[in-house]
Amino acid sequence: MSEPVQIGRREREILTAIVETYISTGEPVGSRTLSRGSREGLSAATIRNVMADLSDAGLLDQPHTSAGRVPTAAAYRYYVKGLTGEASLAPAEEGLIKDTFHGVNDMQEFMERTSHVLSLLSQNVGVAVAGIGPKNALEHVHFQRLAESKVLCVVVNKNGIVRDRIMRLGKDIPQLELDAAARFLNENYRGWIMEEIRVDLARRLDQERSEYDRLMHSVEELYKKGALESETTQDVYIEGTSNLVVDDHDRDRLRELLKTLEEKQRLVNLLSAYVDVRQEAVRVVVGLEDTLPHLSNFVLIGAPARVGNEVMGSLAVIGPTRIDYEHTISAVSYIARLFDHIWNDSE
Repeated sequence: MSEPVQIGRREREILTAIVETYISTGEPVGSRTLSRGSREGLSAATIRNVMADLSDAGLLDQPHTSAGRVPTAAAYRYYVKGLTGEASLAPAEEGLIKDTFHGVNDMQEFMERTSHVLSLLSQNVGVAVAGIGPKNALEHVHFQRLAESKVLCVVVNKNGIVRDRIMRLGKDIPQLELDAAARFLNENYRGWIMEEIRVDLARRLDQERSEYDRLMHSVEELYKKGALESETTQDVYIEGTSNLVVDDHDRDRLRELLKTLEEKQRLVNLLSAYVDVRQEAVRVVVGLEDTLPHLSNFVLIGAPARVGNEVMGSLAVIGPTRIDYEHTISAVSYIARLFDHIWNDSE
């Protein structure tokens, strides 16, 4: 996604007014409307000239020749960059959130309520994903040869969940090599989240050969056959799909988004792509076309759910680009901080 062009103070103020007016009304914004609300008393003619410059810069569209202008995705990105981050929720909304989570001591219940309250506050889709943190961290792995090219894989997570599966390999691996592969994984990756293990293993398999060649070949075979695949470790909660209202020409995009919301793994992948576990603040992504080409007219506002430095999941709001950005950012940020506070106090 390209960065928006640099514009001057007057252009920036008029662009902000157009974005906020369009978010509020949903109607193309005309120069006369802006002129009536101009603090500087700018004439409609002056504003029209600025709007023409903003259109040339790719920040405004004109749906019809005689209509007003609407912001482009680049305009929304520019607008979001200009937000101060100092906005706060109304006391009644903070009270609603606190009441929603009062007495909750189960993480899955917290995430379920998170999707509900985010949907309520944003009037869009609230999403919460639990289980991408320490719950899915490796404690121990063991391989047992059952027959030629047939291996039992036993994985124990940090929370004591034991998962076993029988794998049919593309080649036979002797028990001694299976033991060596298990030692390698246990010594190098105990305490790592499964997703992080798979990323690092893929890197090592590309780089490390030489004296480890035989061991790494065995590890690669076990890895590719699903030894460290996650199962039911990510609980996904979604609420508010009925809130999605789009223009007629966006119906196909809406159907694509609803399809994504219905498919758990696609939704997990979407949040994983955009909600960086290393980030501290809320992230706003205008246009999701990098992951899903049909979703250029939708926005994701999300944050990781942390307990201290440990990432336990993620939460987000998904909706059309004409969303109340400042209010939604405040809601996501508030709940992310509350998550950290509640689970830090419970430990």
